Amino acid sequence: MRIYAASDHAGFSLKKALVTEARRFGHEVTDLGPDDEQRVDYPDFAAAVGRAVAGDPGSRGLICCGTGIGVCIAANKVPGVRCAVVWDEATARLSREHNDANVLAIGGRLFSVNDAVRMLDVWLTTNFEGGRHAERVEKIRRLEDEARGG
Repeated sequence: MRIYAASDHAGFSLKKALVTEARRFGHEVTDLGPDDEQRVDYPDFAAAVGRAVAGDPGSRGLICCGTGIGVCIAANKVPGVRCAVVWDEATARLSREHNDANVLAIGGRLFSVNDAVRMLDVWLTTNFEGGRHAERVEKIRRLEDEARGG
């Protein structure tokens, strides 16, 4: 699977560790930055991942900031992105099963690398259930259309 990854300065070290693990799992990962821990603005990097995922059907995204909240909010402004900030393996699984989340947000200041790797693994290996959940995801897509004036 192709994965686009990015972070801000607060999520940088967690992003680097998760990129390494995702590659070890056999995924093709494109790291969209930043390249160091210098202060950056998370909306820029979350948007880059969102745009990449929206433009590459079947791909997924991984974004990290201090809490995961800021990057999640920013990524979800990109039409076609369903980003979920997760805090354990259960929310990682449910974000895929019920919401077909295509971008994962994790807080670099909140989780150990080991916990984050477990969440990432669950998220990458969980399929969307479809069914009644597909109807709800379609309603989200229609909300995006409305917001664009369509």
